[in-house]
Amino acid sequence: MSKKLSVILVILLLLLVFSLPALGVGYENGESGFGWVSLLPPLLAIVLAFITRQVLLSLFLGIFIGVTMINGWNPFYGFLRTLDEFIVGSLADGWNAAIIIFTLSIGGMIGVIGKMGGTKAIAEALAKKAKSARSAQLATWAMGILVFFDDYANTLIVGPTMRPLTDKLKVSREKLAYIVDSTAAPVVGMAAISTWVGYEIGLIKKAYEALGIEANIFWVFLKTIPYSFYNIFALVLVFVLAYTLKDFGPMYKAERRARITGKVLGEDAKPMASDEMISKVVKDDSKLKASNAVIPILTLVLVSFIGLWYNGYNLAVSDGVMVKPFSLSGMRECFGYADASVVLIWGAIVASIVAMILAISQKILNLEEAFEAWIDGSKSLVITCIILVLAWSLGSVTEAVGTADFLVGVVSESVPAGLLPILVFIISCIVAFSTGTSWGTMAIVVPLAIPLASSYVTGNPAEAPLIIATLSSVLSGSIFGDHCSPISDTTIMSSMASASDHIDHVKTQAPYAITGASLAILGYFIVGVLGLSPIVSLLVGIIAIILIVKFFGKSTKENELIIEKKES
Repeated sequence: MSKKLSVILVILLLLLVFSLPALGVGYENGESGFGWVSLLPPLLAIVLAFITRQVLLSLFLGIFIGVTMINGWNPFYGFLRTLDEFIVGSLADGWNAAIIIFTLSIGGMIGVIGKMGGTKAIAEALAKKAKSARSAQLATWAMGILVFFDDYANTLIVGPTMRPLTDKLKVSREKLAYIVDSTAAPVVGMAAISTWVGYEIGLIKKAYEALGIEANIFWVFLKTIPYSFYNIFALVLVFVLAYTLKDFGPMYKAERRARITGKVLGEDAKPMASDEMISKVVKDDSKLKASNAVIPILTLVLVSFIGLWYNGYNLAVSDGVMVKPFSLSGMRECFGYADASVVLIWGAIVASIVAMILAISQKILNLEEAFEAWIDGSKSLVITCIILVLAWSLGSVTEAVGTADFLVGVVSESVPAGLLPILVFIISCIVAFSTGTSWGTMAIVVPLAIPLASSYVTGNPAEAPLIIATLSSVLSGSIFGDHCSPISDTTIMSSMASASDHIDHVKTQAPYAITGASLAILGYFIVGVLGLSPIVSLLVGIIAIILIVKFFGKSTKENELIIEKKES
């Protein structure tokens, strides 16, 4: 789409939005809130992002429209409150500020590792075993599963570490971003020990207590895992695509381009990382050692893992909760209490210090050069931090205008029990995609879904299959939106970590995410309507993935693509 046409469409969209009050559409006092108009802020941001390919502008306009609605459709107050209340307010939030510091610190660590040749060395070491696009993708998938304890850490470790290897073996940045994104939230959302589990268990516990249901909440969470169809299918789909070297939709075009031309980015792509992050300049006399990358990354993982346990234990004790920190159940409770945002900063700073010590002790860099490399790495992620702040601000706006409440409230009539998990899954997907937050979606839908499911259950509802399936449909449906929404922070961070164009990442990933979601709906139909075991749903879904890739996927093997090009 031309730039002129994009500008015209943006102006028309804004004129249409601001004409709504004149047409009698505006804020309605009372419980109904804004009604369907509450969809405008996220919808406008998403549509504009695709039209203009300007993520910053799109997010800002989405926030501006929402804040203007809140302030009686007054654009002057809307502009001021956008800046001083929502954007500044999002950055002032303790959790958000910590994530910004963590992101910049990770960038600094990567800058030092790259400057002393660690990233290049680990790519060359992996290249000795991973000598094809297939093995590079499978290695990325495996690493994504291994870093299971936090989705942010997962994304920011796996993307930069594997990018030099995937670039060398002609894997498109879009495909790397997809693999990174698909092994972040889907893995962490099911992990028994992670930064998510405490939050998820807390929501379940609160909903159960409100209904007077007594149950082992952690056991209830574990029982939801076999019903987490979207998460599991997302992971399986990545593996099958990587193993077969087949793709479909826009991803096929991206992979075809990368294999034939060697261009891992499209012609008009704007990678979400600066040149400092993408192209590290290694000293000519530097001896490349994979350990210079492995040691800082392992430090990050170990410090974060131990820190979650330590921080959680201290917070639990301060709340008067006595736990046995060295038992499995005690570790689980510690992780549940931990403040992940603080712990991740510990890990990133300590890992940065270790990287600097390695560089200086080996005389690869001096102290000044080490700090310059760290600062350059941090600077490369400033644009990502700005986008994260805007994404969080938009999330606050959607909450203020009641976007999620409206979407959930649309389905107010009674539905057959067997269709409940399907319906709740679809609602969770829509809410998460519209708001860009899985946690926010869980917080809104879980308290509504569990009472609704329990109304269909006779006898002890504690571990009733319908409740478990409905609960899981919320958790996995929330991850769908977090996984593929263009305004989701983890989707943005996946683009950044992979140095991919953000909109290209969203466009190429969407068909795969929709495939996983469609099969998840089939899975909930099997357990809800047919009353069969979730194992049956998983088997049917996995077989369906294999067949879809086999019959709809096109080969991205380099030799076959070259032959195809010559014949055409």
